[in-house]
Amino acid sequence: MSLGKSPILLSTKVLTESQKASIISNGIALIDYNAINVTLKPTFTPKKVKNAIFSSKNAVKSIKKYNSDLFSGNIENCFSVGKTTTQFLTENGQKVTKTTQNASELAEFIIKNHKNDAFYFFCGSRRRDDIPAALKKAKIEHFEVKTYQTELKPRYFDEIFDGILFFSPSGVESFVAENKIAQSTAFCIGATTASKAKKYTKNVQLATTASINSTIELAVNTLKNDKN
Repeated sequence: MSLGKSPILLSTKVLTESQKASIISNGIALIDYNAINVTLKPTFTPKKVKNAIFSSKNAVKSIKKYNSDLFSGNIENCFSVGKTTTQFLTENGQKVTKTTQNASELAEFIIKNHKNDAFYFFCGSRRRDDIPAALKKAKIEHFEVKTYQTELKPRYFDEIFDGILFFSPSGVESFVAENKIAQSTAFCIGATTASKAKKYTKNVQLATTASINSTIELAVNTLKNDKN
């Protein structure tokens, strides 16, 4: 970044007006777009689920839209990845038994504490292998329910960004399909997203909590300090 020049931040997700304002008010230029397109899918689910795993907010959205009865006391134990997912589950009246920062941590917890239980894993079409691979290796019975479709929407940029906000591994994949992260700092919402970004750059920073606002705050504080 040149001396006196405003830093430029790219968000791989369209932000709310208040989120945009929190960036721009700090003297940071912003470009935002949707690097992925998510389509919720109707799917078969049992009327009652003893143990449910949700690894993303989109999976919760899909169940709310197409299988809302599950959130009426029909899930006994709910396991969640990330603060945002847990918050959305709670807002829909679902008590969450266990929350972890990333999928690997949740898989470890389940293997340690629920070795003899069966699980329904509500996920997307491009879900990572962390949970199913670990449960399969531990011989824990589980059923995948793909509740949404994720489509990459690659877009080329000729700007050089001081920072890039990434909110999912798929968002990283979409960006690098047409661009290089190069010297930009990759600000990542969670450990799985950071792990994907590290395949393309060493300059990765991880939000303290897995939320959009926390990721934005990290980027703003970092770029403000760099500017000064």
